[in-house]
Order: sequence, then C-alpha cells, then structure tokens
Amino acid sequence: MKKFLAILLAMLMALCAVSACAEAVNPDDIEDNMTSADGKYVVAFVTDVGQLKDKSFNQGTWNGVKAYASANSLSYKYYQPANGDQATDDDRYDAMKAAVDGGAQVVVCAGFMQEAALRKAAAEFADVKFIFIDGYPIDLDNVAPISFKEEQSGFLAGYAVVKEGFTKLGFTGGGAGTNPACCRFGYGFAQGVNAAAKEMDINVELKYSWEYGSSFQASTELQTMISGWYESGTEIVFACGGSMFQSVAAAASANDGYVVGVDVDQSSESETVVTSAMKGLSAATQWAIAKVFDDTFAEIGGIATSLGAADDAVGLPTDTWSLEKFTVDEYNKLYESIKSGELTVDDAVIEKGDIANVELSNVTLDYIG
Repeated sequence: MKKFLAILLAMLMALCAVSACAEAVNPDDIEDNMTSADGKYVVAFVTDVGQLKDKSFNQGTWNGVKAYASANSLSYKYYQPANGDQATDDDRYDAMKAAVDGGAQVVVCAGFMQEAALRKAAAEFADVKFIFIDGYPIDLDNVAPISFKEEQSGFLAGYAVVKEGFTKLGFTGGGAGTNPACCRFGYGFAQGVNAAAKEMDINVELKYSWEYGSSFQASTELQTMISGWYESGTEIVFACGGSMFQSVAAAASANDGYVVGVDVDQSSESETVVTSAMKGLSAATQWAIAKVFDDTFAEIGGIATSLGAADDAVGLPTDTWSLEKFTVDEYNKLYESIKSGELTVDDAVIEKGDIANVELSNVTLDYIG
C-alpha cells in the first residue's frame, strides 16, 4: 500500500498523464464559479479560515478540486462557512450540509478546525464521501484524513536559507500555536536552521512567534511586528499561515527583507520570496477525489494517510529556484536523504512557547509570546 501510494503521488507531482489529473492545466485558467446545467454540484470544497484565493492552503486545495472536476467533466462548487475567521462549528456544518443538499458526492474539507462539523455531517450523510485535508481519523469510514509531513518541508527551507548565508531569521505562524500543521512547519524549520548552522560551525538567530496569527489573516498588527523584526536586523522570515503572507511580504518589501513562503510556491506573489516550504495540496486532493470515483475509497476512508518526502508530497520548488550558494543538486541530495530515511526530521507537534524548551545547539532563539 505504501509503495503503491508513493508511486501514485510521484506521478501526480511529476504532472504525469493520468486521466484523473489536470495538473498540466494552469488552475488559474479554470473557472472558480461554474454553472451546472442541472443545478447539482458533484464535487464540493468547504474552505478553512481565510480567503479562498489565499495563494496558500485554501487555494492549493481548491486548485486540486477544480483540476480533478474539470478534467473529468464533473460539476464543482466551493462553500465558505459564514462569519469568516469567526466561523463556528455550526457555520462549518451548515456549509457541508449546503454542499450535500447541492448534490455533492464528495466534499473536500480543509483544515483541522473542521473536525467537529465533519463528525456531525459525515455521520448524518453516510452515503457522501468526505476528504479531510490536514486531518486525522475521526472513526468514520466515509471520512478520508489526509495529512502531510510539514516538518520535512520546513526543515528543507530552514536548511536551505542558512546554507544560502542568512543568519538572522524569523518564523511567524498561524493558529496561535495550536495548529498541528503550522507547529510541524515551525519546528521543522528550526531543526533545518540548526542542522545547517551546525554543519557550518556558526550560530544563527531565530525569532519565533505565534502573535497575530490566530485567524491566519493579514493584519496591520502583524505587518508592524514583522517590520520591527526587519528593522532590528532580521533578514528573512518564514511566513507560515495563509493570508498572513501578505503582511510579511509587505513588511519585507518596505525593509529590503526576504520571505520564505508556505504550502505552495509563492515566488510569483512577491519578489521578496527566496523559496517556499511546499506540500502537494493539489496533487493529494486530486488523488483522494479519484478514489471516490474509481471505487477504491475504502483504501483511505477512516485511515490515517500522512504524505511526505517518500511520497514526493513535500519539498521546495526547483522550477523557480533562486538560491545561489545552495544549489539544486545539493538540495536534491538532502531531499533523497530524507526520502530514504537516512535523515530523520522530528515530527513532534511543538505548541505555543514550548519551542523555547527545545535544545538547538547552534541557534539563539527569541520566542515572542
């Protein structure tokens, strides 16, 4: 099963000619809003907090929904829970119910905060298949939880930028230090920073904060804080939290700073982006939806699926590589060491301020509450 999954994900990530995949088509060329002839929408997406087109987590997942549906001539629609970043479990359930009432055979739900609503909706609509992106098993066979090894992607980004010569770094994360994916990204980044610094026999500085990120939204408060970082010497910041990227990129632009993007390749969004810690949201979403329609959903329903380097499902973007001191060849060698298991990245979910208790031999950590 593991080998089979790795092969499928590698094919998707390499843009192979798989009938269920439309990766060869630019997702921006696929309409966000389509009109179904019969008024039914077979494939549905329920967004996480933040904007649909956040250039990050929501958008990456939505691109997978659109790509699969478009390639297979299926109707599709997205549903955003009411009340934006203040959405409640009832708001999320209402969005899922609207999707089912609208004819959905499969509902893709993004973000760990969907759990309570998913439990209710999936139990009530047992004939509908639900895909829980960034999720975990919730004891329902019609829910397929798909998660990623963000710590590996974060490690690669942290290692790369230190090898590139950055020694004063920052991390700002979403979810107030309780979002598992962001926690794995952040701790992985710190591990990569430390590993590279140790190899180079140097000490580096790392500011680390969950401030102003609970809603994953851009804000003047976050931009002001990050501007202060840059003004005090920080050279590059890992912006890990959906639309928070906009605030960090704006602060970087105003202060000649640099940014590490997240979830998808964000280099096209700002000239300040040096690299991005990616996960294969679109490819994994397409792969999971395909299992609904080829009658193999039982292979993932109710079962934890965690995708990482061994599945070619996380990594840095090499097509838009801008690093000069750390080369693609060096990156590929590092990637293979993680893929083979020769190098292991700790996947612990280090929440809130607990990062201050982690031993980082070559990092001076400044945790900001």
